[in-house]
Amino acid sequence: MAKTVAILSQKGGVGKTTTAVNLIAALGAHGQRVLLCDVDAQGNSTSGFGIEKRSLRYSTYDIIINNVPAKDVIISTKFEGVDVIPSNMNVAGAELELVDMKKREGKLKNALLPLYNNYDYIFIDCPPSLGLITLNALCAADTIIIPIQCEYYALEGLSQLMSTVRQVKRLYNPLLDLEGVVLTMYDGRLNLTQQVVAEVKKFFPKKVFASVIPRNVRLSEAPSYGLPIMYFDRNSKGSLAYEALAVEFLKQNKKR
Repeated sequence: MAKTVAILSQKGGVGKTTTAVNLIAALGAHGQRVLLCDVDAQGNSTSGFGIEKRSLRYSTYDIIINNVPAKDVIISTKFEGVDVIPSNMNVAGAELELVDMKKREGKLKNALLPLYNNYDYIFIDCPPSLGLITLNALCAADTIIIPIQCEYYALEGLSQLMSTVRQVKRLYNPLLDLEGVVLTMYDGRLNLTQQVVAEVKKFFPKKVFASVIPRNVRLSEAPSYGLPIMYFDRNSKGSLAYEALAVEFLKQNKKR
């Protein structure tokens, strides 16, 4: 039975999609069967696995709005253990179409249910907003991972994000839990970084992953080649960091 993890942030540019793509690739390389469900209309995690968004027959829009079976939308990738339900700009329209639907918050969960026995983990890459698509992701998820960049505005908006999570937990998904917080764009030489880390640990006691993701040029370059970092430059700092995060994640889930 798959564990479903939503990767969530209230704003863009914090390493959310980078974390989705590279953590999933590392888990697949560790022998896990992993499905990425991309519900961000930008489709960056879809293209991060080398999938051409413009030539898609179906996307997550179709499983949420048109009731196309999720198994018909899955794309098997060339990366070990990784399948993808892709996204494209059509998903932006789903936000509006969900407004008038009954039981709208459960559309994604119901679409994914038939796949639960096929995977160890299902990861949902959420849009950087707190609308109906993100609500669907939170209703489908067992846990959430929050990437936070080690920069001045790191904690801005987090109170609103966690308020939304608590509301979803109270109204729709009482078992929803925080898997952990991933610190990204980490530079241990900077005082600001240390201050942000201290603040984040105060905000999320015992929920911050020990593995941190450094600023790394190779990590920035990999998506333009449609490759996760471990397939682009296995020995780069970014690759080693996501490998460490995958090992920590598996230990936390008692798979190591």
